[in-house]
Amino acid sequence: MSPSPVPPRVVAVVVAYNRAELLAEVLDALGAQRAALAKVVVVDNASTDASADVARAAGELVDLVTLPRNTGGAGGFAAGMAVALADHEPDWLWLMDDDTVPTEGALAELLDAVDGTEHVVAGSRVVWHDGTEHPMNTPREKPFVGKAERIAAARRGGIPIRSTSFVSMLVRADVVREIGLPIADYFIWNDDFEYSTRALRGRRGLHVPASVVVHKTKVLGATDADPGPRFYYEVRNKLWMFRRSQSLGRFEKAVYGASSVRRWIRTFARSADRTVLRDGWRRGYHDGTRTRPRPNAMALAGLGRASDAVQQVEPA
Repeated sequence: MSPSPVPPRVVAVVVAYNRAELLAEVLDALGAQRAALAKVVVVDNASTDASADVARAAGELVDLVTLPRNTGGAGGFAAGMAVALADHEPDWLWLMDDDTVPTEGALAELLDAVDGTEHVVAGSRVVWHDGTEHPMNTPREKPFVGKAERIAAARRGGIPIRSTSFVSMLVRADVVREIGLPIADYFIWNDDFEYSTRALRGRRGLHVPASVVVHKTKVLGATDADPGPRFYYEVRNKLWMFRRSQSLGRFEKAVYGASSVRRWIRTFARSADRTVLRDGWRRGYHDGTRTRPRPNAMALAGLGRASDAVQQVEPA
């Protein structure tokens, strides 16, 4: 009898900030996965609640990385992924926020879908508390996909994608080492769009509807539903991405750029306080066109172990 194949070594990365009760639920769900995890790296983004205590109480499965300052989702994922690569020798990284509760088979379904294929990224179906599809985390299907790739995806129960969300994104570790980490200076918003399109440029990815996670946001809605002061990050980061990132080709930048403008117009039309959005747009446009994101080694300096890991993964 031939030996059973060794299962891939998967390390989850969870970014936490002041949602201790939800974090406990997430960690319980990760510990109950049908496909066992090798480790869960929890990045506590300078929380002021009991998030760090919750992570410590979860036992040996969890590797807690406590940051002395809030680096946002983008910085948290960059730091956590660096620690996972530097200390835990993963084959795959599974990324999620501290309000993302995976169902018991979520990881197993992702792994089954990519097993033995060329796919380097896989994303879950994201639902809200009531099972409704969550509009905040809708993947972008891959345009102009060839017949062979479409058939290969369908055979795995998946859909070819061009981008996906950090709310349950499985990414192959060797690809992360090749393309680098998420850009920490994005702080929030569009970091996963930039990173997933960077990982998938010239590579294959899957949306896997059989893998389900529950995104326990307070309300059901997309990020363009009256974002308030955070609109600054939407504008600045999109401009950084379209002007500085190599994650998209020229034609894609034109298409997604036009889509972003339409989205900004809808956001203004629906807003209850357009003065705040105008200020966010003005500052975002200024910084998006006149500045650029710093290297991660600079943006994440002074974070101890996390900074050392970033330097190891992305040497200057």
